[in-house]
This record gives sequence, structure tokens and C-alpha cells, in this order.
Amino acid sequence: MTSSIAVEQAGSGSAAAGQSRLRGGYTGFVLGRLLTAVGMLGFVLVTNFFLFRVLPGDPARTFGRGRFTTPEQLEEFNRTYGFGQPIGEQFLTYLGNIASGDLGLSVSTRAPVSELILDRIWPTLLLVGTSTLLATVLGVWLGVNQAWRRGSGFDRSSTMGALTLYSMPEWWLGMVFIATLAAGVGPLPRLFPTGGLHSPGVDPSSFAGVLDTAWHLTLPVITLTLAYLADYALIMRSSLLDEIGEDYLTTARAKGLRDVTVRNRHAVRNALLPTTTLIALNLGFVVAGAITVETVFSIEGLGLLAVEGLRGPDFWLLQGTFLVASAAVIVANLIANLIYGLLDPRVRT
Repeated sequence: MTSSIAVEQAGSGSAAAGQSRLRGGYTGFVLGRLLTAVGMLGFVLVTNFFLFRVLPGDPARTFGRGRFTTPEQLEEFNRTYGFGQPIGEQFLTYLGNIASGDLGLSVSTRAPVSELILDRIWPTLLLVGTSTLLATVLGVWLGVNQAWRRGSGFDRSSTMGALTLYSMPEWWLGMVFIATLAAGVGPLPRLFPTGGLHSPGVDPSSFAGVLDTAWHLTLPVITLTLAYLADYALIMRSSLLDEIGEDYLTTARAKGLRDVTVRNRHAVRNALLPTTTLIALNLGFVVAGAITVETVFSIEGLGLLAVEGLRGPDFWLLQGTFLVASAAVIVANLIANLIYGLLDPRVRT
């Protein structure tokens, strides 16, 4: 009797110790990932400052457009935007402004960069967020059916189609849609607008404005969805193929479970782990936007804002958009790692 009690106490003690090790292991995993994210953000801050200052072009001459005819005027411009300071002082000022939430003043528009980014971030979130959601749902469904029906006609044709779409440049695919569905070709009438986010004179906040926005976004969303689709489909297909031969699926079938139940309840859930990481990373890239698609369809989002900053060059505008986009990717990568650590304890080691 005494020995059995001792065995039970030892078993409960070892179980408690195991749980403690799991909690401690995940805590260390979280701290390690947080430190990595902070280090990456610090690297981005340094790169963000020096990268755009090696671009060719003199901002005073570019944005002065011949108005600065005296050395005093050039000195006033450089002092206003900080170009007259030594590079070390500029960097310290830059770090202090970032810490206070000040992204600087746009050289081209003389508006705060933070306000410009806030105005442009919503069209990008709407465009790329919708495309990412559609590509995720369709790509996962496609990858699951490709892997489960490996070698079938559906698998071969859908994989070939996804790879073909993935190999097409986004801007080229967008221009094809504009030439055929927006401008009309032959007997095909004009079905969608060629660009922009709203029609002139339409209130975007009204119900008619919402429908008008959806009408304008149809072609850009289709373009990005088709471009992103192969990512999810191919990764999901490969991940599920790795799971099909595992012993636990054979055991599930031996218990009498239907094939569809084995696939959805067991195989797909484990195969979703790599896709979860891809989804989180792509959600980070949502903030960066799709520069080529926004340019082709004239959508005033973050991508087009970055292009406008390059024409200057507008240092503070470029710094702000690059910093926001990079920070979004770092945060999304951190969230993906933390979720992955919860789903699969093996990655903590």
C-alpha cells in the first residue's frame, strides 16, 4: 500500500515537473523571439536612416524647382529639413523623432508623414487584405484537394494553372485585365473602371459609395488573389503530402473513421502549421502594399505613396513608409513564431 502511494506521488511529481518545464520552455522561447524582434527592428531603424541618404539627387534642387537662387535660401531649406546638420546629429534627431512618434515632414507636400501614411494605409489594407484573405481560403482548399487526389487530372491541371499564374508579373496581369475587362476589346464591353478607388462625386461612406468602391477594387483584388494563390496552394499541398504517410492516419482509418474525416480532422490540422506561418507573414506584407498593382490601377495606397517619395527623393516620406512596412513584417513574423510555438512544442527547442 505504501509503495503504491509512493509511486502515485512520484508520478504526479514528475507530471508537475514536466508541465513546469513546458511552461518554462515556452517562456524562454517567447523571450528569445522578443529579443530577436527588437534586434531586427533596431537594424531596420539604422538601415532606414542611411539607405535613403545614399540615393542620387539633391532635395533642395529637386523640390526648389529653381526658386532657391541665393545661398541664404538654400541654407534656410537645409536647416528646416535638417540637411545642414552633420550626419551623426541627423541620426540622433531621427531616433528621437521616431521615439516620439514623429516621422518627419514631407519635403514634397510639407505635410506630416504620419498623416500621409494614415490617409493612405486604409486603401492598402482594403486591397491587399481582401486579396490575402481570398487567396488563403482558395489556396488552402486547392492545396488540400491536390494532395488528397495526388496524381489525378485535377491535381496536375490545377498545379500547372497555379504555377502559370504565379510566374506572371502582377503589373502585366493587371494591364491585361485593364485592356480586356476595363477598356473593352472586340465584342467584350467595358465592365470595370480602369483605375482609382472611387468615382467622382460619390460619397464613399454611403451605401452607393461602398458598392462603387467594391466595383473599383474588383480587378485589383482579382489580380493580387491570382498572384498569391499559388503560394498557399503549393505549400499546403506539400505539407499535406508529408502527413499522408504518417502512422496516426493509418490508426485513424483502422478505427473505422471515414476518409474525409481522417483528412479534415487529423491530416489537415497538422498540415496547416507551415501555412499558418505564411498567412501571418503575408498579413505583415499587407501594410507594405502591392506597389506595382497600386501603380497600375492608380490606387492611392502606401505602395503608390512610396513611388511618389522616390521621385523626389523625399527622404522623410521614404523613411516613414519603409519603417511602417518593415515593422509590420517584423511584428507579423513574431506573432507567427509565437503561434507556431503553441501549436507545435517541438519548435521551442
